[in-house]
Amino acid sequence: MKFISTLIATALIFISSANAYANPGACSGTCNNSHDPSIIRRSSDGTYFRFSTGGGLAVHTAPALVGPWTYKGVVLSGGSKIDLTGNTDLWAPDVHLVGSTYYLYYSVSSFGSQNSAIGLATSTTLDVGSWTDHGATGIASSSSKNYNAIDPNLIAVGSAYYLNFGSFWGDIYQAPMAATPTKTSASSYNIAFNSSGTHAMEGSYMFNHGGYYYLFFSRGICCGYDTDRPAKGAEYSIEVCRSSSATGGFVDKNGVSCTSGGGTVVLASHGTVYGPGGQGVYDDPTYGPVLYYHHVDTSIGYADGDKIFGWNTISWVNGWPTV
Repeated sequence: MKFISTLIATALIFISSANAYANPGACSGTCNNSHDPSIIRRSSDGTYFRFSTGGGLAVHTAPALVGPWTYKGVVLSGGSKIDLTGNTDLWAPDVHLVGSTYYLYYSVSSFGSQNSAIGLATSTTLDVGSWTDHGATGIASSSSKNYNAIDPNLIAVGSAYYLNFGSFWGDIYQAPMAATPTKTSASSYNIAFNSSGTHAMEGSYMFNHGGYYYLFFSRGICCGYDTDRPAKGAEYSIEVCRSSSATGGFVDKNGVSCTSGGGTVVLASHGTVYGPGGQGVYDDPTYGPVLYYHHVDTSIGYADGDKIFGWNTISWVNGWPTV
């Protein structure tokens, strides 16, 4: 009887673990101040850089993904040259190496406004003080548009580049970029949309793996949890759709189109992790593909300023990412 009880207990633990999300990986140093993080590793010396929303875009560095993370300053101390409200409080950086130059796309907007634009800064080193602001990329929005021009994300497809962006209104769009991706080269088009509710799909990040392009995005309410907590399940979570093409045809695990509200949950609130989102995916030399994001730790606080850096290794199960 004792043996049978032990087997049952072990099975229950396995089932519980199989249905639960893994806790975030280790993080030391300055792990807060990481709203909408974007990370990259400098190939010349292996230094990790983390960029995040707020002011001129905060810069933190570390010798490893796990830290210790150290604050270094900001990307654009004077803000953006884009003449819009919010141009000194920049959002949602997205950084990539293009040739021998680092491209960092950012958003200019103010909360709840559709007056928005996506800008670009470049550097050959990633270091604070080395960035040049190029201003507008050609992606902008106002009340006459179907989209919001925030949350940029660059994807390379062979020698071509595309910029994914958007939030609420018409949700997530994509624009072809010039061969040197400083400007758009054609009109944008919709790649993800939820016609019901508040249309809260945003923060897209596209990752190429195993013959598919995976469109990760955040769904739900992102912010202000300390003053106006959303209904349970309405807070941020991270979802995904996939396609064999980078430019459309994205569906979730059940075959529901991403332009019809589809999306398979990858990570949601659990334990002390609340409202994970603002995510990206990085193919780390030590851990392999990792999903990184910001989240609230409920043991610390719910304020936007309390959001901390989280990451999990990705396992691919039947072609779908799990953490």
